[in-house]
Amino acid sequence: MKSVVVTGVSTGIGNAAARVLAKKGGFRVFGSVRKEADAAALTRDLGESFVPLVFDVTDEAGISRAAAQVREELKGEKLAGLVNNAGIAVSGPLIDLDADEFRKQMEVNVTGPFLVTQAFAPLLGTDRALKGEPGRIVNISSVAGIRAMPFLGPYAASKFALEGFSEALRRELMMFGIDVVVIGPGPVKTAIWDKAEEIDISRYANSPYLPILENFQKVFVGQGREGLPAEKLGELIMKALTTPNPRVRYSAVKGRLAEKLVMNFASRRALDRIIAGMLGLKRQN
Repeated sequence: MKSVVVTGVSTGIGNAAARVLAKKGGFRVFGSVRKEADAAALTRDLGESFVPLVFDVTDEAGISRAAAQVREELKGEKLAGLVNNAGIAVSGPLIDLDADEFRKQMEVNVTGPFLVTQAFAPLLGTDRALKGEPGRIVNISSVAGIRAMPFLGPYAASKFALEGFSEALRRELMMFGIDVVVIGPGPVKTAIWDKAEEIDISRYANSPYLPILENFQKVFVGQGREGLPAEKLGELIMKALTTPNPRVRYSAVKGRLAEKLVMNFASRRALDRIIAGMLGLKRQN
C-alpha cells in the first residue's frame, strides 16, 4: 500500500482529500491535525487506512517528530506523496491590517509548507537509501495565487509566494525524480464560509473601507457557498498524485465561461475597473 502525507485534514479540502485517497485511491493516509478529537474522528471513519499525525505546520519540533513517526512506519520504503494543504485566510484592508495578522498569514501558508517539505523530502526520495519510486509533492495554492482580490491581500500574498516556492522547488528536485504539482482552486464549498460570515468588521468602523467591506463580505461568502464541492478537489489531488505525466499546475474554478474569459484575458487595468465598480472602490473626489 502506497502512503501519502496530507496536512490539515480536520476539515475542508484536506479532509476530503484524506477520504478520497483512502477510500478510492487505496492509499494509507498520514494526516496532520492539531486536535486529538479530530484524529479520533478520522481514525473511526477510515480505519487502518488513516494514521493521524498531531502537529501544527508552524511547529518545527512537532513536524520533525511526525516525520520520524512516518519514517518508522514506512520501514525503509519511500513516501508516495506529500500534500501541503494546511492554511488560513486572513482578510482586511492592507493599510489598516494588524502586522501580527499579516505575519501569521505568511507563517502558516508559506513557512509552514517550507518546514513540512524540508522534513519529509528525505522520505520522498532525497534519501537515496530508501526503497521504491520517488514521491510527488502537491501544493494547494488558490486562484488568489495568480490574481489578487481587494481585502484578501494577505492571503493572496501568501499564495503568490507558494507558487514561486513551488516553481523553484520543482526545478531543484528534478535531480531526485521528485515532481512538484500546484493546484489552484477557486472557492470551495466548505464550512469556512460560515466562519467568514461571522468575521467582525466593526474594528474598521473608522476606516473609509467599512461600507465596502460590508458589501464585499456578502459577495465573498455567497461565492464561497456556491463553490466547488470539496470532494472534487480531493479527486483532483488524487489525480495530481497518480497520473503518469501531471501538469505543473491544475486550476479548479467554477463559473460561467464569460466570467472566466474576462478574468483570464482582460488587462490588469480593465480588471481593476471592473472590480472597483463591483465593490464601490472607484476614486472618491
